[in-house]
Amino acid sequence: MITSSKRTPLTYLVHATVLFLVIIWTIPTAGLFISSIRDKSQLSTSGWWTALSTSEQRLVARAHEPKAQTQVGDRYVISGNLFEGDAGEITKFGSSSLRPDEFDVGVVAELKKGQTLQVMENGDYLFSSPSEWKGSRGQRIFYTAETPPRFTLENYREVLSAEGLGQSFINSLTVTIPATIIPILVAAFAAYALAWMRFPGRALLVAAVVGLLVVPLQMSLIPLLKSYNMIGEFFGVGSKTYVGIWLAHTGFGLPLAIYLLRNYIVGLPREIIESARVDGASDFDIFRKIVLPLSFPALASFAIFQFLWVWNDLLIAMVFLGNDAEHMVLTGQLRELLGSRGGNWEILTASAFITIIIPLCVFFGLQRYLVRGLLAGSVK
Repeated sequence: MITSSKRTPLTYLVHATVLFLVIIWTIPTAGLFISSIRDKSQLSTSGWWTALSTSEQRLVARAHEPKAQTQVGDRYVISGNLFEGDAGEITKFGSSSLRPDEFDVGVVAELKKGQTLQVMENGDYLFSSPSEWKGSRGQRIFYTAETPPRFTLENYREVLSAEGLGQSFINSLTVTIPATIIPILVAAFAAYALAWMRFPGRALLVAAVVGLLVVPLQMSLIPLLKSYNMIGEFFGVGSKTYVGIWLAHTGFGLPLAIYLLRNYIVGLPREIIESARVDGASDFDIFRKIVLPLSFPALASFAIFQFLWVWNDLLIAMVFLGNDAEHMVLTGQLRELLGSRGGNWEILTASAFITIIIPLCVFFGLQRYLVRGLLAGSVK
């Protein structure tokens, strides 16, 4: 029998679609990484796709302070270099923000009170005045420069050396690990009960679990927090504790966990379950010795989703733990580094890659179980 090895057009279409989706998702990630290692000034003025080309920037710098002036003949001179050791080429300069490209390089520009300014192509500048320079701050120089690509790890050093980052990293692990394990344990028991145990109202419970999957998280935060505070006051427990956020993440993660695990467990061979019951095994023995080991792909799949969700969460952490340094999680600490205006792009890009280190380790450690767990119950 001769089998044809020709691929159908649909196969090529599927492969092309997958490749397109991979590229679409990879490009922003690559851009984020390139931005995280670019020089701060270049990052704020040009896109990451120009990282390997010379960029034109309009910049401003201050000359040396008046105390650095020297007297040459009957004039007082302040000199220096705008690049301060970095590479670049000046194309235009000016002394006013309204006219930053008023003069060509090498021209001696006439300023007020008989002062002059000359800027050379390599960045050397020369301020000259017939009278002694006064004040404590240097004069501003506006210039247009063409600078070669500059890459640096300073963005990562700034983030990693930030005060409180280590404590916030520990806080995130303290929140994420229990908030991943607890719902898995609870959901595994519930999924087995809904899959193999007969009791009244089981179908309604399954329908309720499916319905809870579409409940928006934000709608339940306020009533949940009020209920938690009332319980805390009754038992004399403070509101800013890890128990509260563990319970919150457990409650929000249980519907997906139960749904995912139940679909997997109900697809296990019935003969194994029935044979164990004939041999006198209880439901707990069946769950512990048979179902749980066979359900590891589904458990690992949910563990990946739950860990990623809790690790990247900021909203629930802010609601249940607040802003104090003792309980602030990593996402909250990195948000504080952005400043009040959120314009420090170099901090944002470097922080993004620092936060994904642990989730990447978890994903690649368990990814071989992900597809098997997600397809649980879809085919029999």
